[in-house]
Amino acid sequence: MVTFQQKILHMVKCFRRQWPLFSNSERTTVCGADCMLMALQLSMAEVNKQYHGDFTVSLSDVLETWNYLLHDKLGLYENMKEPENYADVKKAYHAFLARSNMLDLIDIYQKCHSLGLLAEDESISPVQLLEFISGVMNAQENNGSVLSTPAQINRQGQEHMKVTILAKKSVCSYLSLLVNSKDDLALAHILNVPDRGLGREAFTNLKHASQERKMSIFLMATSFIRTIELGGRDSASSLYDPLRAHVKGLSNFVNFIDKLQEIVGEILNTRIAGGRILSTVKMNLIKGRSNGDPFCQAVEEVVQDLDLKIKNIVNSQQETLTASTTGVSPAR
Repeated sequence: MVTFQQKILHMVKCFRRQWPLFSNSERTTVCGADCMLMALQLSMAEVNKQYHGDFTVSLSDVLETWNYLLHDKLGLYENMKEPENYADVKKAYHAFLARSNMLDLIDIYQKCHSLGLLAEDESISPVQLLEFISGVMNAQENNGSVLSTPAQINRQGQEHMKVTILAKKSVCSYLSLLVNSKDDLALAHILNVPDRGLGREAFTNLKHASQERKMSIFLMATSFIRTIELGGRDSASSLYDPLRAHVKGLSNFVNFIDKLQEIVGEILNTRIAGGRILSTVKMNLIKGRSNGDPFCQAVEEVVQDLDLKIKNIVNSQQETLTASTTGVSPAR
């Protein structure tokens, strides 16, 4: 029996195989539930700034709009009150995804459905997808599982899970940014991981500068650092003034991504390149931490798991591709 989790994974694989039907770029990345929520929060903050002058939004408003957006996009119309400025928020949300070269799970689902890419036993209903994105289905599947443990053990498990999620999100965000440099959400996750002194103020300044220049946040950071490196600290125009306080941290970040891109360009063997990238990211994340640090252990586990997955993907591709296909892009 095909589980719902497997159906979701198969749907994403259909997108990967048939990407020209979905997007103009092979480097388009998938926006899952957590990224969808973050994109919505940023979009709502942008709209609030336009109407009220503050780039902020309350959690209750985000959750209310999130629930409405999911029902709206899936066509599950209920007796729900439309949130304030919803049309502008929805427009800003989709504009954000477009700028970030991303598609969310609902967009991919609707495209797969309209193109008939999913077999009958792999089909997903709008209600099922709503429950999956909302987390309802995950909660139902975990009911009565190992999560139902004594409180003390459960708290320990939750702490371990939090650290593991953070480690996986950090490693995967580096990979996502390497594939899709327009992925502003991936950049937001790792700009200050590890600590580079690039906190909320630095990200906000960088985001505002990128909006003024109409470019991705990563391209804005790269452009700023290249200008500094080529012409010195005093060469950047007044547009970049708020970023001057973050030169050291931004330089560290941009140069590290450069190092990962060099690996992609120099190592033709995909399996070796993948392992080298993961190893480089791992050393960057655990640098300066003790061996017994829970985050270090979590990073080790995540990197081992991803390295195995990359090898399995490469092996499966080699079964269907001839040795002469050297033009496979780094993104794939």
